[in-house]
Amino acid sequence: MISVIHTGPYGVNTLIVPLSGPYVFVVDPACCSQCGDERAVTSFLKNNSYIPLAFILTHGHYDHVAGLPVMKEAYPDVPVLIHEKDRERIGKSGFDFQSADIAAAGLSSLAEVYKNLPESDGNLTDGSNLYDCLKESGVTPGNAEAEEALKKWSVLWTPGHTMGSVCLYNEEAEEFISGDTVFYGAWGRTDLAGGSDSLMADSLKKIYRTVKDSALVYPGHDYCGFELKEFFTFLSRF
Repeated sequence: MISVIHTGPYGVNTLIVPLSGPYVFVVDPACCSQCGDERAVTSFLKNNSYIPLAFILTHGHYDHVAGLPVMKEAYPDVPVLIHEKDRERIGKSGFDFQSADIAAAGLSSLAEVYKNLPESDGNLTDGSNLYDCLKESGVTPGNAEAEEALKKWSVLWTPGHTMGSVCLYNEEAEEFISGDTVFYGAWGRTDLAGGSDSLMADSLKKIYRTVKDSALVYPGHDYCGFELKEFFTFLSRF
C-alpha cells in the first residue's frame, strides 16, 4: 500500500511507494525546516526500516521539491529523477527559478530552502519504466525483486501544469500517481509559468487512453485513493 505523508508548503502528498521487502521509492518530498516538518519523511522511512531507491519528482514546482536537500543529506547516494523539461528547476539553476515563483506567491521566507537544491541524477523518460530510468542514471538497486517491481511503474509525460510534468502508472497494481495533473474533482492549474491549456487537454486524453479507469489515483495534493473513473465522470460535465 502506498503511504501518504502531507509535507511542506501547501501540504504536498509525499508518497512512499513499496517495491519489495524494505525497498521503496519516494515521490515529491516537500518536507523542510521552514514548514516545521523537516524530518517527517526521513523519520517515517527509518521508523519503518525502509530503504529508498529513488526520489521521484512529478514536476519541479517549489512546493514539490522543498524536501530534496533534507532527503539528500540523509541519503546522499539515492538518485533524484525528474523529466528533462523541468530539470532546470532544481540544481544550480533551481534557486533562480524557485525564487521568482515563491516571491510571486508571497512566500519569500522559504527562499533559504532552495539554495542547496541537488542536481538531477537522471531523466524520467516518457514510455520508459522506473528501472530503466534508474539504470540510465547509472544506478541499479542490486535487488532482483525490487528491480522487477520498478519495471512495473511506467512514466507518462503529461505536460500542461508544467512542461516537465509526469505521471506514474502501475497497470498490474492499478495505481496511478498523477502529480498536479489530475485531482479529485479538478485538473492541474495551467496559468503558472510553463503551463498550457492545450497541452493539459492533450495529457488528459493520453491518460484516458492509457490508464484503466479502475486505477486508484494518488495526486500531488488533497484526497488520494479515488478511482480514475470518478475524475473522468467529473470531466464529462465540461
